[in-house]
Amino acid sequence: MGNFTKWLGAGLGFTFGGPIGAALGFAIGSFVDGFSEADLTQEQRAYQQRAGSSRGGADTQSGDFEMSLLVLASIVIKADGRIDQKELDFVRAQFTGMYGKERANSAFKLFKGIVKKEISARQVCMQIRSHMPHASRLQLLHFLFGIAKADGFVTESEVEEIRKIAGYLYINDRDYTSIKAMFYDESDNAYKILEITKSASTDEVKKAYRKMVKKYHPDKLVGLGKEHLKGANEKFQSIQEAYDRVKKEKGM
Repeated sequence: MGNFTKWLGAGLGFTFGGPIGAALGFAIGSFVDGFSEADLTQEQRAYQQRAGSSRGGADTQSGDFEMSLLVLASIVIKADGRIDQKELDFVRAQFTGMYGKERANSAFKLFKGIVKKEISARQVCMQIRSHMPHASRLQLLHFLFGIAKADGFVTESEVEEIRKIAGYLYINDRDYTSIKAMFYDESDNAYKILEITKSASTDEVKKAYRKMVKKYHPDKLVGLGKEHLKGANEKFQSIQEAYDRVKKEKGM
């Protein structure tokens, strides 16, 4: 247990407490005999002392993003009333790609406990949006659509759950539609990704592209650590590909 809590304490700040902390406590207790939520609170205090700050580690750490992903992913995966193995495999693969096998194994062990607990998406999102910048919240949404698409079929219940999460995270409809379009192959997807319509002028297309590049530039996630840049680069690539398609269609 010592190594596990050391891993947690090294990367968690705000997610030690609140509904996310409660979910973590439940998950750890499901595979560590004698562990309780009070033990997690003790770890939080130890973390705050190590941080040496009255802010108590409120800033987003790499581990905060990681735990937020786990909790929100568990909500989306259960949205259609079943837990699909392909979606579980996607979560494991994504975490392995971002964090390496050892850290991913620890995270997935937590995930298997979290997915058993009923969690309020609204309360979790309120905690996240109080501490996490907009760019990081957009990255969370991108990951959730990846999970929903992992089994090759996105159900209406999954889409609705992600839409609700987006609203709770204060992600507006334009951003939601843009990220959703990155995962669907439809004729007007390139325009949706750039948040414009097919009637947009050449100048409007260029302006939209510059705006989206600024919004989704990977540099906005540097503070979360290099492990999260892969997903940021995927979003950025989607913007570039959408712009290239629109330019070709309009003969720019």
